[in-house]
Amino acid sequence: MRQVNVGVIGTGWCGGIRAVAAASHPLVRELHIAEVNPERLMEMTELTVPASATDDWEKLLAIAEIDILMISATPETTHYPMTKAALEAGKHVLLEKPIALSLDEADDLIEAAESRDLKFTIAYSQRFNPKQAMVKRSVRAGELGDPVNVLVSRHIQRSLGAKIGNRIKLSPGAMEATHDIDFAFWCLEPRRPVRVYSQSAWGVRKDSVGLEDVQTTMITMDDGVVVTVGAGMSLPPGYPNAATTWIEFIGTDGAIFIDDTHRDIVVNTVDKGVQFPLSTMPGELVDHTFAGPMERETTHFIEAVAYDRPVMVEPRLARLTMETYLAADLSAEINAPVELPLTPEMAQRAHAASVRG
Repeated sequence: MRQVNVGVIGTGWCGGIRAVAAASHPLVRELHIAEVNPERLMEMTELTVPASATDDWEKLLAIAEIDILMISATPETTHYPMTKAALEAGKHVLLEKPIALSLDEADDLIEAAESRDLKFTIAYSQRFNPKQAMVKRSVRAGELGDPVNVLVSRHIQRSLGAKIGNRIKLSPGAMEATHDIDFAFWCLEPRRPVRVYSQSAWGVRKDSVGLEDVQTTMITMDDGVVVTVGAGMSLPPGYPNAATTWIEFIGTDGAIFIDDTHRDIVVNTVDKGVQFPLSTMPGELVDHTFAGPMERETTHFIEAVAYDRPVMVEPRLARLTMETYLAADLSAEINAPVELPLTPEMAQRAHAASVRG
């Protein structure tokens, strides 16, 4: 065990959570932050008291003492160049999803990390949600028998969907269902996907951001297990929470149902009406404690480096998740199933179908 120095690139919503978590962790000796928004940089500097704060992320690469870089920058086009530079500088990297925009980029990052014996992980924070972890435990313990069917339905508020859609043109599959594809593959490993069929539905987001409202994807695993993931990004403005998820996992000897719709806490005020608090996917600080998975995900990576432990999300599995949602985007475009693994030609077609505008 050793103390480590951590740098966070991009301290907006997710990066801010990670910076606060790192600043208070006993295994972190120094925190360094990079943020291009001057007001946010000042706010985070006051909140975390970092050893250094800059608006130039490349300055963090030059600080030899930094062991870990957490890359939470947007838009997602920055992920590949920033991560490649960080790995080449010898830093362990936690990267927000997606791992990249093309499979070639993902492969390049994985090779860069493996060739330098660096820890590299992708932030699929739902693995650190206790409800999802319970499903994984039940499957691993054999309580449900042989898996048969997995169903996940996830929807987020229209305003959050617009924020995401205005910074990069990626489908609901790439930006939302990716969490649930990763979750399903995690529970079902070592099974592998062999076929993907997906359909998109267009609504209010077509004119506002030029993207689908909802995408439903059916994935067939190599032993016949079927995974269905519905991802929506257009809940009406009046819906009183940020994200809502329902999970069904059916096996030959049992079933588990997960209600993650965040209706367990109801706040009703004259000013704001009904609200369901604590409903964001990353979570939020509640005075002395943190409600949600992202803080634990952050500390897990710090501990993985400090104690030289394996990371929770292996980058090659994140690459498989990416290949699957790319195949889903291609399937929705051609209105036909797509076989996995993708051939180089199909990977190019899938990339073209996924990245719009």
